Amino acid sequence: MIHLLYFASLIGLVSSTVFLALTVVGGWLYRRAGKSEAFAMSQFPPVTVLKPLHGMEPLLEKNLESFFRQDYPDFEIIFGARNESDPALRVVKSLQGKHPHIRTRIVLSGEPTWPNAKVFALEKMLEVASAPYLVITDSDVCVAADCLKAVVTPLLDPGVGVVTCLYRGISAGGFWSRVEALGMSIEMPSGVLVARMLEDMRFALGPTMATRKDVLDAIGGIAVLGDYCADDYILGHAAHAAGKKVVLSQHIIGHVAMNTSLRPSIAHQVRWMRSTRFSRRAGHVGTGLTYAMPFGLLGAVAGVLDGTWQIGVALMGWAYINRVIQAVAVGWGVIGDGQSLRYCWLYPIRDLMGFFVWCASFVGNEIVWRNERYRLVAGGKMLIQRGARERG
Repeated sequence: MIHLLYFASLIGLVSSTVFLALTVVGGWLYRRAGKSEAFAMSQFPPVTVLKPLHGMEPLLEKNLESFFRQDYPDFEIIFGARNESDPALRVVKSLQGKHPHIRTRIVLSGEPTWPNAKVFALEKMLEVASAPYLVITDSDVCVAADCLKAVVTPLLDPGVGVVTCLYRGISAGGFWSRVEALGMSIEMPSGVLVARMLEDMRFALGPTMATRKDVLDAIGGIAVLGDYCADDYILGHAAHAAGKKVVLSQHIIGHVAMNTSLRPSIAHQVRWMRSTRFSRRAGHVGTGLTYAMPFGLLGAVAGVLDGTWQIGVALMGWAYINRVIQAVAVGWGVIGDGQSLRYCWLYPIRDLMGFFVWCASFVGNEIVWRNERYRLVAGGKMLIQRGARERG
């Protein structure tokens, strides 16, 4: 039994160290790609920013205002909500008064008739979008003033279909939000950088996705995403299948970790992991070997049981240092998140939590999203379980 624990510990520590090496190389290749070509302001095409809303969120005003402050010659922002009572619209109307020179519009979609309420709202918003270039972005995203320039520039190449962005986590306050934000800045980009290096980009990241109307037409319209939980993955995958490139922008956005207590934070992460299990099954299974701390813990347990505590401490130390290096190399070195450097000592705890979240993702096939319960089926499609609605 002890030998088996040692063996499992070593397998996991070696695999996680190989993964660490891949993330460092992937990060170097990403940074090496450099900035996009500079263009004169007159060369940038008109852009429509599509911003779905769903209730009040931490830092909502700051996040939304960052799009009002874009240094871009011609853009409009379309906000989507289910109904006029959505409290997020009060923030929008306040910002409209503060920035009257920015063209904005509010679209009320009504109750969704598709499983993915966000995609349902996006289709209603697209009906009034005036520009051929589109930036789809979540309400919990904060960007720099050059975001639109950065994500639109690659789209000027007709061979590019989707541009997406890595993100750094922004804590909404409290310990658990900080831990989740570390995962956003370190764990998530690590996987993306390795995937980009090994097989190129074949998916998009939901917080910010830029595309064109002709690309959506080529994949069958945005309605093809309406049954899926991981609509970002499906959009990128469909664009790639249609012969268009998916580009990972050099522009890194801010993404708020909204859950300030443990239970909702874990629930959010399990939902995301479970959807990944159904949309990218093989990759999701392999994710288990990218964690370090659970295998270090196995080694420590084996050392205690075997009476060779020095070996156990060495294996646990291997795992801990592995994750600290990842936090510094990816979170700070690639993403530029100062919190990843400051709290690199805390990231090993997040790594251990991430492993247990990954384990939990295999238990059951249901998720709760926006107060609606869904059952996930093959390919990542969602079936409404309560308050079911027929597609119109």
